[in-house]
Amino acid sequence: MPETINIRPAEAADLPFLWEMLFASMYTPEGEPPLSRDILARPEISKYLDDWGKEGDMAFIAVSSEGERLGSITLRLFDPEHPGYGYVDENTPELGMAILPEHRGKGIGTLLMQRAFEELHAAGIPSVSLSVDPRNRAMKLYERFGFTEVGMSGTSVTMKAQVHRSGIQGAEEPKYINRKRGTRT
Repeated sequence: MPETINIRPAEAADLPFLWEMLFASMYTPEGEPPLSRDILARPEISKYLDDWGKEGDMAFIAVSSEGERLGSITLRLFDPEHPGYGYVDENTPELGMAILPEHRGKGIGTLLMQRAFEELHAAGIPSVSLSVDPRNRAMKLYERFGFTEVGMSGTSVTMKAQVHRSGIQGAEEPKYINRKRGTRT
């Protein structure tokens, strides 16, 4: 029987885990040396979580039935003076997502994306953006959710999607999530 995965809003106690996930979200191509954790102190990276809890900040955590945190998704608004890598405009939140390496490829990213899109839709937010290295396998997931390329920032692609209720293009209702419990069905 597949493991039950719950998607819940992040709490203040989850902030250290969000920092871990921010580090995990930084793509390193195969064969290249891993990044140093010192990168989290750089202003262009730390701004994704500094002063977390500002108006418009949203985060969700994927949790196993045993209570283990498996991954997260964050949404944050930036402004033209302090844009994120996936910045489109000051009304479009930038999405960041990471799954612990040992839990990737199990549909957790889909569950997190569905929850984020549901919450964005409920809040009346029409679009969302992100930044991704084009070699990252997550590109396929993002494309399933309707993200399309709108620009480049360094070596990363800036993508934007219109918010649909389920997030998956052409789908009206979530196909992989039980809305009441936030669990995989």
